[in-house]
Amino acid sequence: MDNKVFVVRCPDYEQAGEKIAELLAMMGGMGQFVAPGEKIVLKANLLQAAEPAQAVTTHPAVVAAVGRMAKEEGAIPVIADSPGSGYRYQEKSLDKLYRTCGMYQAAEEAGIEVNLDPTYQAVSFPEGKLVKRFEIINAVLEADGVFNLCKLKTHTFMSMTGAIKNNFGVIPGLAKPGHHAKLPAKSQFADMLLDLAEYVSPRLSIMDAVVGMEGEGPGAAGIPRRVGLLLAARSQLALDVVASEIMGLSRENNPVLIEAEKRGLSPTRLEQVQVIGVDKSGLRISDYQLPATIYDGTGEGALPWWQRAIVPLFKSGLTLKPLVMKDKCNACGTCSDACPMQAITIVDGSYAQIDDQDCIRCYCCHEMCPHEAIELRASWLYRLVKR
Repeated sequence: MDNKVFVVRCPDYEQAGEKIAELLAMMGGMGQFVAPGEKIVLKANLLQAAEPAQAVTTHPAVVAAVGRMAKEEGAIPVIADSPGSGYRYQEKSLDKLYRTCGMYQAAEEAGIEVNLDPTYQAVSFPEGKLVKRFEIINAVLEADGVFNLCKLKTHTFMSMTGAIKNNFGVIPGLAKPGHHAKLPAKSQFADMLLDLAEYVSPRLSIMDAVVGMEGEGPGAAGIPRRVGLLLAARSQLALDVVASEIMGLSRENNPVLIEAEKRGLSPTRLEQVQVIGVDKSGLRISDYQLPATIYDGTGEGALPWWQRAIVPLFKSGLTLKPLVMKDKCNACGTCSDACPMQAITIVDGSYAQIDDQDCIRCYCCHEMCPHEAIELRASWLYRLVKR
């Protein structure tokens, strides 16, 4: 078990290069993670084509700094990701993604490449506890190693986005909804993410928490939040434990940590993690705004038995309901493509409409809408239970 998480303070992205170097020096240097001639995928979080200031994606300054250091060790770094549900994994969408997110700029600054190959393959993973077959982008399959360059963000479905969740980007865009359709429960989805994290097995995970995201993340509806930290670890799980502490996210509200503990994985609790570089007792941000989909004080699994019993019977009343705000919707169809249940239609070419009977509350539509046109609305019953 590697339970060490290294943390440095980084007040702004202008200092990212210097602080990444400091972070890696604490871990023994970049040479611990790469060898000359190795192809290393820099797997950034590039959920959607968003400007860096929106805090939806890993900041280009962080990606450039890591790429530059890997190249100096003789490795061949390549920036790669597949955007979220609703985006086709093709060269045109990748080009727009990299351009908007600043990845071309990062690649130029570091003297490295971006991946524009839109091919992928189905791979067998018999070691998986829940999922034994994944579709994986070829950029990852052809690499000698992966660096997980994740972003500290809230997530309306999985509570937070960190290192474990960032691996979901190695699955090509329109293949992602299938996992939501087959695994609609948070516990099931978390189990899948743990299998995928084991398959990808990044050599190094670095979290961009200089400016994180709070509120209704992980997409355009989230709110940038200055945190001023950069974190790194060999263990993706340890990194997520510390990220959860920064947000003030309880274990009961973190499906990945709950399912990891059921598997006997460690660390899953802060007391099991050795934080190096800062005092772990001062990590928590007391007023970090968590998603409204989280019940106050408890996770859904920790509700009283009678509340757990009625949740399946009153889906509409006891979950947040995604609703389209017609005045903001431009009928782009991203939400429809992202929906794993095909519960969204475009009406008269002017706005999207969600069939609530088919909706499984995965919130992919809310996550991927580039126009913040989908609102998560609470019923009176939800507000009563959450009180």
